[in-house]
Amino acid sequence: MVSSSHEAMHRIFQHDPGLFSRVSHFLGVDVPTPVKATVLPTDLTENSPVERRVDTLLRLETAEQGAFLLAVESQGKKDPDKPASWAYYAAYLWTKYRLPTALLVVCQDHATARWAQQPVCSGPPQLPTLTLTPLVAGPHNMPVITDPEEARADLVLASLAAITHAADTVVNEIPKALSTALRDAPEDIADPIVEFTAQGLGNRPAKHLWRNLVAVDLSFYKSYISEEIRDEGRAEGRAEGRAEDILLVLEQRGLDVSDDVRSRITDCTDPELLRLWLMHAVTAPKAEEIFGDQ
Repeated sequence: MVSSSHEAMHRIFQHDPGLFSRVSHFLGVDVPTPVKATVLPTDLTENSPVERRVDTLLRLETAEQGAFLLAVESQGKKDPDKPASWAYYAAYLWTKYRLPTALLVVCQDHATARWAQQPVCSGPPQLPTLTLTPLVAGPHNMPVITDPEEARADLVLASLAAITHAADTVVNEIPKALSTALRDAPEDIADPIVEFTAQGLGNRPAKHLWRNLVAVDLSFYKSYISEEIRDEGRAEGRAEGRAEDILLVLEQRGLDVSDDVRSRITDCTDPELLRLWLMHAVTAPKAEEIFGDQ
């Protein structure tokens, strides 16, 4: 199953095709800024039963070098079969569109990035008929953007920086800078950045930081991520309120509440379970018995 971080790592280039020319600076190449960009179909399937799809495919047109194709692949781990697929993509696209074709692989860990950027030859050593050399964007070369002003200057690049550094210890500083920068951004600009960043961080710890930052710093946005965060916040609030009600009932009834019982009540985040305990608290002879057989 395709993960949300996989989708964010390549779809962000669909959202802002000019991002590739800005990212290329960090990859050691100089790619002109496109004057026009077209999102192309990603299905590379031929009439044979084998189906092949590139993650994102763009036709970029530049004033300096004309048009070229950019295939963007998200790669979460090493895959010995992938270089052959990438070579097929590049050769097929070159043949189909008769345009120069570049391949960008986006990674979130150093080991995968090192593996992906190794040149791969399709022929024997003495006959390197086709050599594949992908450009790789990952934690080894993407900028660590911790200044809100720098993030504000290029919000999409800052989002990609957070995504590619998702597994790094430095990642927490990037979402902080990005959320601060987004406070001044129009909602139609901020919304996709909020979503890409949340998806790209996947299930890593930084995702929870980003969700909290969105809930606090960007409380006026109505994206599904921010609404989901607020729903969770309201659920937590209900749970805290019910826990307080349980303790109040036990206190008013004069029952002793041990530290263990108090911790179990206050640590619970399930509103329905707390509701059950509250009903038991009205009649239980001892505080410990509100939990029943649980």
